[in-house]
Amino acid sequence: MSSSLEQAATAIDRAGSVALACHVHPDGDALGSLLGMRLLCEAHGTPAICSWPDPFVVGPHYEYLPGLELAVPPTQFPDEPEVMATFDLGSFARLGSLAPAAHHARDAGQLIVVDHHADNERFGTINVVDTGAAATAVVVRDLAAVLDWKLTREIAVCLYTGLVTDTGRFRYPNTTPEVFHLAEELASFDIEISRIEWELFEKHRFAYLRLVGAMLERARLDPDQGFVATWCTTDDLAQFGVEFDETEGLIDVIRQTAEATISCVIREAPGEGNRVSLRSTGSTDVGELARHFGGGGHSFMAGFVTSDPVPQVLDQIEVAVRRLEVP
Repeated sequence: MSSSLEQAATAIDRAGSVALACHVHPDGDALGSLLGMRLLCEAHGTPAICSWPDPFVVGPHYEYLPGLELAVPPTQFPDEPEVMATFDLGSFARLGSLAPAAHHARDAGQLIVVDHHADNERFGTINVVDTGAAATAVVVRDLAAVLDWKLTREIAVCLYTGLVTDTGRFRYPNTTPEVFHLAEELASFDIEISRIEWELFEKHRFAYLRLVGAMLERARLDPDQGFVATWCTTDDLAQFGVEFDETEGLIDVIRQTAEATISCVIREAPGEGNRVSLRSTGSTDVGELARHFGGGGHSFMAGFVTSDPVPQVLDQIEVAVRRLEVP
């Protein structure tokens, strides 16, 4: 890690400009890491541009993030960046329409991959992949330290967002003493932790709460396998007047089921197929489960995308769960 951090720092420090990107439908760690790095570049005089693939939207729970207004639509992202850095993604596929720019950077310049997922394909010329880090935001903080770039309050808000979302509000197994050390450092910038928690996890439109009620009503529980699941279709979104990116937190509601160690939410993304989120509170590795379907993630938090209809996906997952011999 120290070698790759040094290489990445050198490439960024020498670059005339840096293009920054994260994955499609960015979550808190992807956005926090991306915007944190964008603000770091701005604060230290390095020209930078940042974006993510279409659809170029974020959930309302991320609208408080500093630097969000600096992001540009993917159509304005440079086609041939000299130096490009990606955040919180493990393959070209997760870059969508920005993948050609990443290919160019890898072939003609430098492509820096900043991530913490074990299944990262190391597709860059410089791969800063720390699988022991709780979040990509942790790796961004390490990179800033090697660059000797100082944090600001706004940057601290972004990195704290990445840290708190990927540790599940400090509840997931990746919550280590080092996580709390970083949280303490970020909190020292007088960030409004109570507001961040409210915006991220507790503030919802009434329409979303009605959608949650419907999703709970149709949820399926197999207590013998310790498996609970529900689903949300585009018809549901239209019925309740909810945007797709508002539904990211559905899995956090379902995973509270006491009888289940594996939780699943299938969300139909308009024009993209079904996005499957998996969580584990026991010994079952849902990362392995997701990889079986062409996805990936951590042992306790993973997912994949499929074009198969919901009933078929649920049947396939239940068969795979039984194959894993869930205790």
